[in-house]
Amino acid sequence: MEYVTLANSDLVISRLALGCEPLGSTDWGDVDASLTFDAVVRALELGINTFDTADIYGLGRSERVLSQALGSRRHDAVIISKFGVNWTENPNGGRARTYFDARPQRVVEALESSLRRLRIGCIPLYLIHRPDPRTPIHETMIALRRCQEAGKIKYCGVSNFSAQGIREAHRIFPLTAVEIQYSLIERRPEQDTLPCCQELGISVLAYGSLGQGLLTGKYGIDARFGRNDRRHRLPHFQGRNLQENLRKVARLRKISEYYSKSPAQVAVRWVLENSAIAGAIVGAKNSEQVEENVGALGWQMRQKQRRYLIDGRPLSKFKEVVRTPNDY
Repeated sequence: MEYVTLANSDLVISRLALGCEPLGSTDWGDVDASLTFDAVVRALELGINTFDTADIYGLGRSERVLSQALGSRRHDAVIISKFGVNWTENPNGGRARTYFDARPQRVVEALESSLRRLRIGCIPLYLIHRPDPRTPIHETMIALRRCQEAGKIKYCGVSNFSAQGIREAHRIFPLTAVEIQYSLIERRPEQDTLPCCQELGISVLAYGSLGQGLLTGKYGIDARFGRNDRRHRLPHFQGRNLQENLRKVARLRKISEYYSKSPAQVAVRWVLENSAIAGAIVGAKNSEQVEENVGALGWQMRQKQRRYLIDGRPLSKFKEVVRTPNDY
């Protein structure tokens, strides 16, 4: 396992974090709750100590299940949770109505609820899930600082913020981490967010490193998803976007065969080898997927192969590849 200390903190995280949205049992198609529980247990066994969740995942279910799966180790794990997307449940049993909400009073309310579901006294890293355009960021950050002073959060960060938003938040309450969506098919953060975080000395955690499963190589041009799976509405699974992304998957296959890795392992490794990325948050529906994801650690790609994955520049020969034994 690879570990790194997050900026402005004493938090030592595994560079591969388990994304716990599947524990909420919503938005990812059919999910077997017992298997997602096992995924958390297996992650611990393999040395993963970092678990990323949010109150909105399953309307609190993800946090509850994560706490149960971690057991007594929940006090030692680096739990990342998020708030800022509030909800009103549908009395008819349909999807809840969600809305952005980072008001100071919501900070306190959401935090207390997450602490109760997670069964811990302090959340190691607490993030604003998404910007709330109706609430001035300084009001939210001041409320978070007070929560830290009360000993209920250790460090704070933001998720899905622009570079400008990161700067504004960081001026009020120094951020430890920023979560962004970053992968071979989502490279826009290279233009602004990553340089901003490097300048300010903030650690970056990447989610979506597998393109919501597309970069695993499991899906082709005929990929279809049910209405209970958000991928049915994601643009990179549709039309010309899908065609272009499948060309990247083909390149992943070529590199993965050479390294005796899976396309998923190569895709995550590509993210981790960006020096601006502290860690990758990768979800799993079962323990087998966790085991595969851990295979992204303990080896390196040559620079020209990284470039090939981006632009398809022809590779005349693969030579002098360093194959490091994977010791998990």
